Amino acid sequence: MLPMSKPPPQLEVSWAAALHAEWEKSYLEKLADFVATERRLGPVYPPQNQVFAAFDHTPYKEVKVVIMGQDPYHGEGQAHGLSFSVPKGVKPPPSLKNIFKELNQDLSIPIPNHGCLVDWAKQGVLLLNAVLTVRKGKPQSHAHQGWEIFTDAVIHSLCEREDPVIFVLWGKSAQDKCRHILAHTTQRHYVLMAPHPSPYSAHQGFFGCGHFSKIQDLLNKQGKKTICWEL
Repeated sequence: MLPMSKPPPQLEVSWAAALHAEWEKSYLEKLADFVATERRLGPVYPPQNQVFAAFDHTPYKEVKVVIMGQDPYHGEGQAHGLSFSVPKGVKPPPSLKNIFKELNQDLSIPIPNHGCLVDWAKQGVLLLNAVLTVRKGKPQSHAHQGWEIFTDAVIHSLCEREDPVIFVLWGKSAQDKCRHILAHTTQRHYVLMAPHPSPYSAHQGFFGCGHFSKIQDLLNKQGKKTICWEL
């Protein structure tokens, strides 16, 4: 639930403070009621205690990179609160496999035997979906219920930082999500765009985009510690 006037208890404390202006807005109560009703009617992913996992693993001031996703995986056991990631023991979906292929081609990083990206998140890679919950087997079923307003506020809060952030936007959905928010901030922040890693579009420019090495170069330019991408 997302109660009025205070942040959800699962939300990491620095994010709760960064998003303080949201807690008085009525859309959150409506969103909370919607998600609660959906959970009563059937499975909703990720589990309630993992909805805000991305924020837990990557506190506000530690964000170096944002990799923007759309909504959680809708298969049983797949979603655990991080965009593109699945828990260990769960077969990596096709888009994630293609991410690993590009990483291998770009930086010669070995393709891992699992799809859990928590180690990236703990190094400052915010793995953010535009929508944070989904009904089992129904992609985009929780779209347009308020999550997009909340995640717009997340992106806006990062854009307000003096400390630069690298926004990684794969596919039209991520690019549309961030374009209007980032339009006035690109002098301070960085934006990397490419087609989505889905099998339907990966060969149209995702493969060969070199984003992982570009991220490392940008972090070096900022004097920040680079990401250890190997899992």
